[in-house]
Amino acid sequence: MSDAARPIAIYPDLAGKVVFISGGATGIGEELTEAYARQGAVTCFVDIAEKEGEALEARLNAEGLKARFAYCDITKTADLQAAIRQFAAEEGPIRVLLNNAANDKRHDLEGLTEEFFDQTIAVNLRHQMFAAQAVVPMMKVAGGGSIVNFGSVSWMIKNPNLAAYAACKAAVHGMTRCLARDHGADGIRVNTLVPGWVMTDKQLKLWVDDAARETIKMNQCLPGQLLPRHIAQMALFLGSEASAMCTAQNYIVDGGWT
Repeated sequence: MSDAARPIAIYPDLAGKVVFISGGATGIGEELTEAYARQGAVTCFVDIAEKEGEALEARLNAEGLKARFAYCDITKTADLQAAIRQFAAEEGPIRVLLNNAANDKRHDLEGLTEEFFDQTIAVNLRHQMFAAQAVVPMMKVAGGGSIVNFGSVSWMIKNPNLAAYAACKAAVHGMTRCLARDHGADGIRVNTLVPGWVMTDKQLKLWVDDAARETIKMNQCLPGQLLPRHIAQMALFLGSEASAMCTAQNYIVDGGWT
């Protein structure tokens, strides 16, 4: 096991729990999948990156961990909910839901189309609500659970050319707070994990140039790169009973940018 993959903290209550992660094959999602698997969780994940998902599943299982992958386009609600229910039927009720999948496509207002806007909502907001809809009944029966929705600092720091994406991520905060109120009596906690500018392969390839690195250096309070493993550590805390009395909150991991 590499130092990067070695758990920083162990959460014994996660061992054996069934976890569902959307967009779990690459980027932040890959780190989430590996982090939960290394805690002993039964880690179920979906993605449209089929090759990468199958490879991650095989690698983790070869190490004696428990990972389950299924191809799924999370913008197709029926398919998403069917995947969640199938995993639950085979492994047991989902006790931790990580609504990670997202796509931060840049755009300007002049070229914005209804089709692009609706697709942005489907990828970044809608699937989070309907994944929650699928897991809440089984969490109630199981005696509780943790839903971790994923936001973004993009709308807080007014990133340019991201208005549709930022609208979705701002809406996640309201969704989280209302779901937390609606289902808290059943022992279901709902929080938002809010990443800053995370240095995934995608970000490094498409957006991070020398000017961007200078912007990061100027705005983060902490030096260095914000990495997927930093997000995963907060996700483990929120999924575990270590955060038993934490709900309806936004947990920002951005190196102090906001």
